[in-house]
Amino acid sequence: MTDQNEDARRGLPLSGVRVLDIATMGAGPLAATFLADFGADVIKVEHPENGDHIRAFGMKKDGISLYWKTISRNKRAVTLNLKHADGQALLKDLVKSADVVVENFRPGTLEKWNIGYDVLAQVNPSLVMLRTTGFGQTGPYSALPGFGTLAEAMSGFASITGTPDTPPLLPQLALADGVCGVFGAYGVMVALHARDRDPEKRGQVVDASICEAMSRLLESVYLEYDQLGVVRQRHGNRLPDAAPRGAYESREKGKYVALSGSAQPVAMRLLEVIGGPDLAADPRFATNVDRIANIEALDTLIAAWMKQHPRDEAVDILRRHQVAAGPVYDVGDLFADPHYKARQALVSIPDPDLGDLTVHNVVPRLSRTDGKVLFTGRDKGADNGDVYGRELGLDAARLDALRKAGAI
Repeated sequence: MTDQNEDARRGLPLSGVRVLDIATMGAGPLAATFLADFGADVIKVEHPENGDHIRAFGMKKDGISLYWKTISRNKRAVTLNLKHADGQALLKDLVKSADVVVENFRPGTLEKWNIGYDVLAQVNPSLVMLRTTGFGQTGPYSALPGFGTLAEAMSGFASITGTPDTPPLLPQLALADGVCGVFGAYGVMVALHARDRDPEKRGQVVDASICEAMSRLLESVYLEYDQLGVVRQRHGNRLPDAAPRGAYESREKGKYVALSGSAQPVAMRLLEVIGGPDLAADPRFATNVDRIANIEALDTLIAAWMKQHPRDEAVDILRRHQVAAGPVYDVGDLFADPHYKARQALVSIPDPDLGDLTVHNVVPRLSRTDGKVLFTGRDKGADNGDVYGRELGLDAARLDALRKAGAI
């Protein structure tokens, strides 16, 4: 058996980089997916019985997790029991040819199983290990269970999301895991670059805290507190430091238009559109500071104008006058959007279980060595024969013995 996608990966920018994804659920596996999108040979390692917990997560079709199909795209799939002595030996054999290991067990777990970074680095000193956890490898919270929900709460994100009269709002998707996945993949690339410039080709650990990845995006909020003692509150769709900004219902009930007039020329063009030259010359709205001070009046005027137009008509008028505006989409709108279609932001990929699947294309785009979605998430252990047999040289009898022992 051969890796059928080896030739396809060969032309991608991370071809030749091998990643062992021994993580489960969100942040760690997403980091590995982002690397796989650009051609890294990612081997997804799962427990022989339980598999990755993500297989049981979210909506399913024909009993198959839809999220699994995209979070594990472009990854070969093997089973391996990391608690089993033979499984640990196999992991060390895989590490010999690996560049990266991605894990998200609680700190100390891999060390307890004698496969921590110190041990694996003896097998392969050039190894980079991405360790994604809720709160990082050190500190008083490091041993606590940590999921993206806690990061969204404890980073301060939820406290500023929502309206003044509602509780803090948590997102309806794995936002913090996704953010940490991006930072994790970024950290891996920095560590690989550092390794390749090091005369001794030494690897290192990338410590990615989901909470810190999320809080990194809120730096301006932190500076407001640090320098001014200001604790930002929930302002709904407004921004406390720029006006106008919001989502306004159109003449069509439930259909909204989002706009931002943060830049002075854009704000002036908006005022011209909704009220003509007289409104644009109104001293209440002359500067951003003035508009913030009179935001209630300004929002009332914008809302009244929006109510006169269907959503798409309002967007068209505003765009023709170079106002930064766009429709508030649901996922059905997005699938139908001509811009997304023109850029092939969504691509259809054949799946052996569910037929054609529409998944998001690779982000970001590269002009010369772009990434590619090669295939969707595979069945558990689908590549055991390829990885353990063809690459590690284990014969059928040995593989059968390992299966019976519960190691793979």
